[in-house]
Amino acid sequence: MREAANVNYHVRSTAPQAFEFDVDGVVGELASPELVATQVWVQDLRKTGASVAFEADGILFERHHSATTSFDDTRNWQASYDAELRALLIDTIGADEVIVFDHTVRIDEPTAARRPARNVHNDYSAAGAEQRLIDIVGATRAAEFRRGHYAFVNVWRPIKQPIQSSPLGFIRPSSIAASDWVEIGLIYPDRVGQILGVTANQQHDWFYLSAMTPDDVAIFNIYDNGSLPHLGHSALDMPGESPTTPRKSIESRTLVRYAR
Repeated sequence: MREAANVNYHVRSTAPQAFEFDVDGVVGELASPELVATQVWVQDLRKTGASVAFEADGILFERHHSATTSFDDTRNWQASYDAELRALLIDTIGADEVIVFDHTVRIDEPTAARRPARNVHNDYSAAGAEQRLIDIVGATRAAEFRRGHYAFVNVWRPIKQPIQSSPLGFIRPSSIAASDWVEIGLIYPDRVGQILGVTANQQHDWFYLSAMTPDDVAIFNIYDNGSLPHLGHSALDMPGESPTTPRKSIESRTLVRYAR
């Protein structure tokens, strides 16, 4: 059984495409890429009992209680939360080293600084991951990482309340064709990056986990220099949603290195 959801796929173009963030003092302004609203059919893993595996699908869902409940702008919580995430990724995916380098809180309200991302995408292209690796550890240590197995891994969880609307949905990697990916630039005042947008394909196998609570986390690959896949993903707009509280979530990006 599958449910209808609405997403925004990217459209391939012969011209370069880019999102612009924090340009001219406008926080989160997006420019250039063309998106097309599309209805997709999504499997709810909680209802169907279907499974995913990190080795095959690049994702797993875990129960994980955090001592942190308020992710406010003071960032007083960051050191302890980072330690929790490092322990979690060492335990669940076998990471040998974990560097937590970014946290983004998203709130599904019109006035929020960062709202749920509603474009179907993956957080890094190969070029974007290479640049981010250098940004984080420097060129010399980046060369050491490249000689082994490393990855960028996203850890996503709800804040305070269970998710009642715009849950995070994923495309099973085996259902994405290489031609479905399109490179999209990211332009910030102080740096540039690159993500992968996803173009529409009726073969995409969408799934999500409904009613995620703050004790539920999605751990998923956004780049891997070995054989593990990454996933296209997006917030899902489900017809008939009537939330009493807006979706609030935190995504934490990490750089992991494996011993093997």
